[in-house]
Amino acid sequence: MRRFRRVVFWAHLCTAVSVGLIVLIMSVTGVLLAYERQLTWWADTRSVDAGPATPGQPRLHIDALVERATAAFEGAPTAVTWRAEAGAPVVVAFDGDRTLLVNAWTGVVLGEGAGGTRAFFARVTEWHRWLGMRGDGRLLGRGITGAANLGFLFLVLTGPILWWPSNRTWPAVRSVLLFRRRLTGRRRDFNWHHVIGVWSALPLLIIIASASVISYPWASSLLYGIAGAVESSAAPSHAADHAAADIPAGADASTRAAALDARAERQVPGWRIITRRVPRAADEPVTYTIDSGNGGQPQRQARLVLDPVSGEVMQWSPFSSGTRTSRLRSLLRYVHTGEVAGVAGQTLAGLVSLGTALLVWTGYALALRRLLGWRARQERTRQGMRDTRSSAT
Repeated sequence: MRRFRRVVFWAHLCTAVSVGLIVLIMSVTGVLLAYERQLTWWADTRSVDAGPATPGQPRLHIDALVERATAAFEGAPTAVTWRAEAGAPVVVAFDGDRTLLVNAWTGVVLGEGAGGTRAFFARVTEWHRWLGMRGDGRLLGRGITGAANLGFLFLVLTGPILWWPSNRTWPAVRSVLLFRRRLTGRRRDFNWHHVIGVWSALPLLIIIASASVISYPWASSLLYGIAGAVESSAAPSHAADHAAADIPAGADASTRAAALDARAERQVPGWRIITRRVPRAADEPVTYTIDSGNGGQPQRQARLVLDPVSGEVMQWSPFSSGTRTSRLRSLLRYVHTGEVAGVAGQTLAGLVSLGTALLVWTGYALALRRLLGWRARQERTRQGMRDTRSSAT
């Protein structure tokens, strides 16, 4: 057992030294990205007045808001998103990944939001995924981060073999479970490295494994195979309302669109965010994404497709109606960020990323001390050999 632990230790150490800097970059950028969605929305809306101009003022129809945004912006609108909160602006998306914020009550175009914040998070994301590389270099960057991620997975799996003390007394176990005060130098780094590793092992395993599945097709195939994924869709839920939208006879396009939007809002009581794709043609089915979560929880999102003329439900696809493969695929990205569990999950993912940065720092410190200690012993051995030869002569 001692020989086995020694082999694992050196494999752990060599892997950690090799991938540590890449893991440090991914962990620091992971901390910065922990609340990206909330911070971007806050930056977009913090300085805009999106409430009603007068008490009791009704909201404008969504199509009217899209027309206001289109008149102020060159390009074709692709989607429009509105929220249940009274003071939230409506977001109109255009080709080229650009958006405009519009006051839902007055129709005033509020601007494109916080471009600087979006650019900052986009750059951080580039470093997190591709080490800041762009264009053709992204393939290389993704290969490096993917390999480092697999190396980090090996470290998480071998860590428990190393930190579990052979002497299973409470003081020995406590030294790897709890932080100890007034420690310095190697003893402090040893304690921090083990305690952080122990308490973050399980969430780290989930974060790293989900990243590997996202990065490598073979990993995703393995996961779907283990989960017993099948490609046939499950039966759709029958609990939801499937009544057609109430469209008056001879209604114009604007009235029909308003009736369809109202129908979508009735589909999920307690909805929080609705996104409607802007149809390219008048006879194209109208597709809605209805979210009862916070925007980062696929398990609380559903897809509704309505006939643009009759208002009948053409398709209703809650999360539970998808195949196991599709459900896993939609969840993976949000499992990686912790968003699938809401703000608590994001917070945990951010703390674990911060802990990972400390793991890298303490790991390198321990490795450096080991190297310096080895060199000192080598020097003492050589000095002893020189003294012995000098005495013999």
